[in-house]
Amino acid sequence: MSTWERNYAWRFAALFAALLFGMSAQAAPGSPAADRRKPGLYMTFQTDKGNIECKLYEAEAPTAVRTMVGLAIGKMAYTHPETRQIMKKKFFDGLTFHRVVPGVMIQGGDLLGTGVGHPEGPGFPFKTEIAPSLKFDVPGRLAMASGGLDQNDSHFFITEAAYPSFNGRYTIWGQCGNVDVVKAIARVARDPVDAPLAPVHIQHVVVERVGPTPADAPEAMPPDSPSN
Repeated sequence: MSTWERNYAWRFAALFAALLFGMSAQAAPGSPAADRRKPGLYMTFQTDKGNIECKLYEAEAPTAVRTMVGLAIGKMAYTHPETRQIMKKKFFDGLTFHRVVPGVMIQGGDLLGTGVGHPEGPGFPFKTEIAPSLKFDVPGRLAMASGGLDQNDSHFFITEAAYPSFNGRYTIWGQCGNVDVVKAIARVARDPVDAPLAPVHIQHVVVERVGPTPADAPEAMPPDSPSN
C-alpha cells in the first residue's frame, strides 16, 4: 500500500470513528441527557387542542402539588360525589375543560363536567397556599380554583394573560408553557355561562421528574396518602 493510500485509509477510519462516537453520544429522546428542561417536577395536560406542559411549584405549594399529582397518577383515593363510591384512578384522564373565558383562563378538573363535581373524602378540601413570590403577573399560571379560603379539591385553571385581581386569592402551583393551546381552548364556542358547546377533553396527564428525585417526591407517595 502506498503512503497516499495509507494516509487516506487512516483519515477515513478516523472520520468513521468520530461519526460513531457522535451518534452514541446523542441521547435517545426522553432520556435525562436529552432533556434540556430545568430540574423539577412537570405535569403535561394532553388535550384535544394540543399539549400544555407545566413546571410545578413543589416548594411554594406542596399540598396542592402533592394532591394534584396523587390524583393524576392514580395514587390518591377519593369519594365520587354522585355514586358515593371510593375510587382510585388516573383522575384527570377523560375529563373536560368545563369553563372557558377568553382573555382570562380555562378551567378543568370537574368530575361531572358541570362545575359542581367535587371529589370528597380524606384530604378534601385542602388548604390555600399563597406564596408572596408568586403573582398572576404572567400568562400560563396554573392555579387551584376554589369557592373560598381552604376549599381546594381537584378544580384548577390556567391563565392566558396576566390577571392581577387573582393575586392573594388562589393557590398558584405551576407555570405552563404552550399558552397558544390555552388560548385556543378559551376561544371555543361556549354558552352564556362559559361552558363549551362541544367538549374539550383532557385526554391524558403525564407527570415527569427531571433531575434527582427527592425523598418526599409527590410522585413517589404511598397509595392513598392524605394530602394534609
